Amino acid sequence: MAAKSLEHVVVVGAGLAGARSCEQLRRQGYEGRITLLGAEPHAPYDRPPLSKDMLSTDRTDSSLPVDYTALQVDLRLGVQATALRPADRVVVTAHGEIPYDGLVIATGSRPRQLPGDGGQMTLRTLGDALRLRKQLRRGARVLIVGAGWIGAEVATAALSAGCEVTCVSSGSAPFADMFGPEVAQRLAPWWDGVDLRFGCSAESMTNEGVRLSDGSDLTADVVVAAIGDRPEAGWLEGSGLELDDGVVVDEWLRAAPGIVAVGDVAAWWSRRWARRLRVRHWDHAASAPAVAVAALLKPGLCGVAPYDPIPYFWSDQFGHKMQYLGAHGPGDDVIVEDGEPGWWKAFWVDARGRLTATLVVDRPRELVKARQHIGQPLLSATKL
Repeated sequence: MAAKSLEHVVVVGAGLAGARSCEQLRRQGYEGRITLLGAEPHAPYDRPPLSKDMLSTDRTDSSLPVDYTALQVDLRLGVQATALRPADRVVVTAHGEIPYDGLVIATGSRPRQLPGDGGQMTLRTLGDALRLRKQLRRGARVLIVGAGWIGAEVATAALSAGCEVTCVSSGSAPFADMFGPEVAQRLAPWWDGVDLRFGCSAESMTNEGVRLSDGSDLTADVVVAAIGDRPEAGWLEGSGLELDDGVVVDEWLRAAPGIVAVGDVAAWWSRRWARRLRVRHWDHAASAPAVAVAALLKPGLCGVAPYDPIPYFWSDQFGHKMQYLGAHGPGDDVIVEDGEPGWWKAFWVDARGRLTATLVVDRPRELVKARQHIGQPLLSATKL
């Protein structure tokens, strides 16, 4: 498909990745029609504040500073895509069919939930954050299922609000499955004040709380499921696109002729890591559209470099800032080092002695130096 035949580009998903895709289309010279479809009633907004200051302050908005009128984008909110017919170049929605010449898939992900009829909360949307904030009141019994990024940030807000906080996880310690025991033991003291229940999993919701894998029940006023997510790709089943923990795309984020995918929903092949990655963090959603749009507008890929970033994400929890850079594997060795008083870092090293990832705690500027050493022998990395 020649770029000049792209008279109408449809972007499905009005999050950060979708908004940036619209900006990139205009920035890269596209002059045709752009339609941006969003399932939510809100204009695209930033998600990181939802689990951070929006839970503990009176902030109610994190809208992205994008002028859709100036970009000549037809922004359609409350319109959810339900199917895709690539052969007809049509996106099917609950409000009718929308034809396209070029398509950007940016539908993100949705939180996993526990089975059962009892009430549970998740944290993915603006509405989720505002509803949860109302429940975080002094004395409320808050039960968090999952001790990862979202679980830690919700626990931080709940403690600050004076709640009684319990956290259930099948792991042996916070982040143990993600970072290993050496790092987990450094993070565990941060959870002081939280009733930690490790080594058991939440099996299902009950009318009063959660039933655990050992058959016991925990009661709570508020249950928050923070057990990961799944790509929002169900609407693409039967479309012919390859789906495997997301929309399978190549190094230029192409899923099929005239179709690209960006953000949480995209599973792309990384030359750097020699495996397929699906990264669900802000930095990826913000940066991927530049490459995806270029690949859409230039099918011949003239001058378009493959998308192969070093994954990066951060978290603010229990008064600490965590920053992670890279993508370590399950067999990589970890080395934990103390810096000056008040901060520390961890390195992951593969079988060939190369630095694959770095975690820095309470020392943001250290990550600037670490970025230069990912993929290099550890000896050079430790001389930061």
